[in-house]
Amino acid sequence: MIGFQTLLNKEILRFWKILFQTVGAPVLTAVMYMLIFGHVLKGRVMVYDQIEYTAFLVPGLVMMSVLQNAFANSSSSLVQSKIMGSLVFVLLSPLSHWHWFFAYVGSAVARGLMVGAGVFAVTYYFGQPSFVWPVWIIVFAVLGAAMLGALGVVAGLWSEKFDQMAVFQNFVIMPMTFLSGVFYSIKSLPPFWLALSHLNPFFYMIDGFRYGFFGISDVSPWLSLSIVSAALAVVSAIAVNMLRTGYKIRN
Repeated sequence: MIGFQTLLNKEILRFWKILFQTVGAPVLTAVMYMLIFGHVLKGRVMVYDQIEYTAFLVPGLVMMSVLQNAFANSSSSLVQSKIMGSLVFVLLSPLSHWHWFFAYVGSAVARGLMVGAGVFAVTYYFGQPSFVWPVWIIVFAVLGAAMLGALGVVAGLWSEKFDQMAVFQNFVIMPMTFLSGVFYSIKSLPPFWLALSHLNPFFYMIDGFRYGFFGISDVSPWLSLSIVSAALAVVSAIAVNMLRTGYKIRN
């Protein structure tokens, strides 16, 4: 396990060395969202007929930050290594595709949870949500970060330059996170968009995560857990197979 631990430590140190950029910047972005939406809608909107909008917004911003940064960590690491040519040194090591997978996904989970904790610490003052089911909070945070970390591996292997990764992030990750109920309850949507939201796996991550705070959600947390677990299994299988075959890294 020494090789795996070394690669994992290398990936964690990669974002730890520039903590101001990899953690501080996403926290500041989340605070800006909270200040803008909280100022405009505080006291004017009640969600589930009993939860203030600012309290409702806190878990959504936390989970959105977790997902986006978990994806960014694994995808940017692979693309950068491919462009700079340093990936060859990892290829020369006696590491299996499983070592690669768990190291890249593990570091993505670490960064996602670290950013999420920072966002929560800063935004808690504005909304102060309760903690009804802390276990659900931890479960969905870890599963969501793991899925986006695995998806980042897929995007990183597929992309040959930063432009391609940016396309993946801007046209897949961003729309799916913003249209997943971060800023609203999907029950307020028209029928078409309500049905479309149920096809978005990001919605189930955020809805299940929010259930841990309030004990109320748009769908059953068990349904959310099943869908998120299935999505994680599918994305992980794709990522592991791409690593096993050396997709775009063993030409």
